[in-house]
Amino acid sequence: MGNTDKPDVQGEGDYEASRRYRKEVQDYMEKADVDKAAHAAAPQSPDEQREMDEAERAGRSHSKAGEEREMNLKSESKKTQQ
Repeated sequence: MGNTDKPDVQGEGDYEASRRYRKEVQDYMEKADVDKAAHAAAPQSPDEQREMDEAERAGRSHSKAGEEREMNLKSESKKTQQ
């Protein structure tokens, strides 16, 4: 199959890309103000909220389960479930 000293794996098996990605995510999590970024990503208007809700519904309609499921992402609910 060719030279196996350093395989040129691409796609989901691209090991070098996976290492770079994990390193970049780790660096971001250590240096970034994640709460500030999350608030900045929040919808800025009711129209934008409706657009995001519709996009979420569309995405969920293509999920393996094929149905919408309620997701409560508030930190309080995570604490009570643990």
